[in-house]
Amino acid sequence: MVGFVTLVPALCRSFTRSPRLISGGSIVSAEAVWDHVTMADRELAFKAGDVIKVLDASNKDWWWGQIDDEEGWFPASFVRLWVNQEENTAAETVEGASPSPSEVQNGHADASPSSSDCLCQPAQDRDQMRANIINEIMSTERHYIKHLKDICEGYFRQCKKRRDMFNDDQLRVIFGNIEDIYRFQMGFVRDLEKQYNTEEPHLSEIGPCFLEHQDGFWIYSEYCNNHVDACMELSRLMKDGRYQQFFEACRLVQQMIDIAIDGFLLTPVQKICKYPLQLAELLKYTVQEHSDYRYVAAALAVMRNVTQQINERKRRLENIEKIAQWQASVLDWEGDDILDRSSELVYTGEMSWIYQPYGRSQTRVFFLFDHQMVLCKKDLIRRDILYYKGRINMDRYNVVDAVDGRDDDFNVSVKNAFKLSNKDSDEIHIFLAKKLEEKLRWLRGFHEERKMVQEDEKIGFEISEYQKRQAAMTVRRMTKQKGHRSVPPGYPPPMDPMNPGQYLVGDSMEQSEFEFPEPERCKSPFWQSFSRLTPFRK
Repeated sequence: MVGFVTLVPALCRSFTRSPRLISGGSIVSAEAVWDHVTMADRELAFKAGDVIKVLDASNKDWWWGQIDDEEGWFPASFVRLWVNQEENTAAETVEGASPSPSEVQNGHADASPSSSDCLCQPAQDRDQMRANIINEIMSTERHYIKHLKDICEGYFRQCKKRRDMFNDDQLRVIFGNIEDIYRFQMGFVRDLEKQYNTEEPHLSEIGPCFLEHQDGFWIYSEYCNNHVDACMELSRLMKDGRYQQFFEACRLVQQMIDIAIDGFLLTPVQKICKYPLQLAELLKYTVQEHSDYRYVAAALAVMRNVTQQINERKRRLENIEKIAQWQASVLDWEGDDILDRSSELVYTGEMSWIYQPYGRSQTRVFFLFDHQMVLCKKDLIRRDILYYKGRINMDRYNVVDAVDGRDDDFNVSVKNAFKLSNKDSDEIHIFLAKKLEEKLRWLRGFHEERKMVQEDEKIGFEISEYQKRQAAMTVRRMTKQKGHRSVPPGYPPPMDPMNPGQYLVGDSMEQSEFEFPEPERCKSPFWQSFSRLTPFRK
């Protein structure tokens, strides 16, 4: 086995036959036990619990499947295979037997820990199963280190020598922080080997090793965020025969397996997603009395959180084109682009606003992004058109609740109000919501915005200049095709911070225009997608 995964780009290029059904021509279904992040063309995205129709399982690591009308490749290790599954009913796992080591590796076993399954097995079988999983983890780690070494020494260092072919920006886009990952992984495997009991593998205590290195795994976030750009840049370079020959020469000199460079670069993405599955299997065959049990359980929670956050960052990167499109629809825009500082629409709505020293109440539409809040005004005639009226740098302000009654700062009576107070000056803004519930949602929104900013700083999340340029080019191309400036039919209803996924309609909006869903008419696809950019997390 090469590492822990057969890489999807090579498979996509070689897949020219029609997918064939397995199990004697019958449809075989599989249940996803982990979210699959798609990072290459013709991959099938799914979430844990989704049911996938397996159409081709001739390759032991990557299968071809279908969900609804979508088809694509997916890793076999991310699913639990079912046979003869009836629609909307649970089915038994293949042969109803306990998973073998190969089944664990290929995902044919349920990855959710089950103490009852573990306790009902003889102690000898249980220990052997845990030993097999430990050995598999150690084996995949050693193979993975070899992959990283090949990338760094076989490709990256050779590319740095060819300044006539690669500049610094290209190298940064293609390889990201792969050298940092290689150094981190070397230290992790070194400590993992110390915990490995070669004589009795089932006694190994590897859980603490994951916990000791948990902060280091966050460097994968930067790599995964950059991977889409790397694929795009490689695709562009590969149109030139010189680069094809160069990368192939690098592979041969390093004596690497016959996989293209984009396949090697996919390996870290799949590796970080594989850890929770491996730890879940290990926990499943670790009795609670085992000295490693509580550490493995904690490590599983940590690694699930890491992959969940990486999934979230990838989702945000996929939304930046929608944000760029929204900005292009706002008339009289001034100053920096939204994407220069922000990547997420957190909350939006209409409120009254008073700003010192003017003291005059104005009605504005506010769009709260991470790091900034944009103020817009609706056109007097065309109420669906927005004009840019400024922005507030949220990094410089504190949010302060305001008590109903006479406000000393503005000398006016207020109700359902809150303030933004500048940290460095006496500048104060006061906002008045129509209802108390709307005020509470805004306060929750500001809390979520600060939480998001802190998490981004922790893992170093940011939008690359390359990604910003790509988003801007897409918007310009769409605008040019339409022949005029894109103007949306209206701004999206805000998400409900208290009940994620529920759309709200303020008193200032026409109820019939913004109800979700509305079967008798079809809403603008642009605003439907833009309104999904406000996913408040629980």
